[in-house]
Amino acid sequence: MAVRKEMINSGTVCQNRKARFNYTIVETYEAGIVLLGSEVKSLRMGAANIGEAYAIEKDGELFLNNALITALGSTGHFKHIEGRARKLLLHKKELGKLLGLMARKGYTIVPLEIYFNDRGIAKVRLGLAVGKNVADKRETEKKREWNKEKQRILNYKNR
Repeated sequence: MAVRKEMINSGTVCQNRKARFNYTIVETYEAGIVLLGSEVKSLRMGAANIGEAYAIEKDGELFLNNALITALGSTGHFKHIEGRARKLLLHKKELGKLLGLMARKGYTIVPLEIYFNDRGIAKVRLGLAVGKNVADKRETEKKREWNKEKQRILNYKNR
């Protein structure tokens, strides 16, 4: 994993691009995330990966599981565990709605991106998702290829 040279004070740290291909995103939510100091420093350097991450329910709370925030060598002896579960902070109504949908209808909650907002606070954009079957994935791939081909044709005609 390549680490960025500059610090990220606002903007996207990492995205889960496979999420929109593997799942149909029904709704999106913004959640805070409980981090340690060394994790914030790693996020500011862009050393994170949420490609395999998902949210789980434990004791009525939501946790981000399997998100990899790489420990940097410059954090001294306050290093964190890279793949630990991190608590997500949501409003009580949103949390109740998400937990209810997860339990009854079999929805999955996947992180779409981690970013810093205007005030420099780390946030996670969560997607309430339904898994796609193979045919839906093929349809998505066909649309993507057609859009690329259409763009090539338009660029060629505009020369």
